[in-house]
Amino acid sequence: MIIDLRSDTVTKPSPGMKEAMMNAPVGDDVFKEDPTVNELEVYAATLFGKEAALFCPSGTMTNQIAINVHTRPGDELIADVNAHIYNYEGGGISKNSGVQARLLAGDRGRLSLGQVEQAVQGDYDWLCRTSLVCLENTVNRAGGSVYDLNTMQAISVFCRDKQLAFHLDGARIFNAIQVAGYTPLAIGYLFDSISVCLSKGLGAPVGSLLLGTSDFIKQARRVRKVMGGGMRQAGILAAAGLYALKNNVERLKEDHKRSAFLGDTLQGCSWVKQVMPVETNIVIFELQPQVNSLHLEQELAANGIRVAGFGKQTIRMVTHLDIDDAMITKTAEVLTQLKVS
Repeated sequence: MIIDLRSDTVTKPSPGMKEAMMNAPVGDDVFKEDPTVNELEVYAATLFGKEAALFCPSGTMTNQIAINVHTRPGDELIADVNAHIYNYEGGGISKNSGVQARLLAGDRGRLSLGQVEQAVQGDYDWLCRTSLVCLENTVNRAGGSVYDLNTMQAISVFCRDKQLAFHLDGARIFNAIQVAGYTPLAIGYLFDSISVCLSKGLGAPVGSLLLGTSDFIKQARRVRKVMGGGMRQAGILAAAGLYALKNNVERLKEDHKRSAFLGDTLQGCSWVKQVMPVETNIVIFELQPQVNSLHLEQELAANGIRVAGFGKQTIRMVTHLDIDDAMITKTAEVLTQLKVS
């Protein structure tokens, strides 16, 4: 038995999801003629109270499209130093849009209103034009940390007052929703655009959605085409996304319970220096200085447990729908019995 805790992107379609994919009616989505893609886009947009949505191959693409539509070359966006759009999207901010990032050190990846207010550039010829503020919820590199609604509301009001675009990288937004108790509609009201990933905790094999106004999505469709994201009979994939949104949101709470158990277990391991607070399905822990992280990964792999190195002396584990209680119990047993030096 392999227990793959490297990421929630390793999930495989369930039998019910496969059946939905096999039976999906399809058409040419570039011509807007794929009925299943159209249904997915309407369903997701309605869920968040947005006018329209766009189905794309990946969350990187939806984020990069949003940045491109909201900005012009030479602009500056504001994001946390841990932001996925900066760290894990291949330099797309500058390559795709000619935009630079002003990075702020938030509280475990979460920016405050005061930080955003101070970071906005003045209206001078020699300064970059601040045009976009980007939040990530949950924050991957910060251990799946969750924004509270009041903070997002305050930043949203400020952005509207200053005519700044406001984008949410909501790759794991449903994990945040399950923990914080706010609704998709409450989130949708705050942001000009939202990226929602279907292929992480929700378990679809491929795809992300970009949500916004009808005009924004019209522009986004053009950018998607330029980026090579125009798909044809994509309903086979969209059906998996629909199934995920309708069946796999509530069960995210199970992932959170299992990750909390892993976090508690790691707290009791002498070879662990510290564990980031565990709020959702991501567990990040730092090893004691004398512990070889590569050796630890190899030891766990020898016991059938796959984890991800996440920086020097740092390891990440992520629970997901292909991890059950028995796997978590086995992982905890291995962790507590490991002799690491």
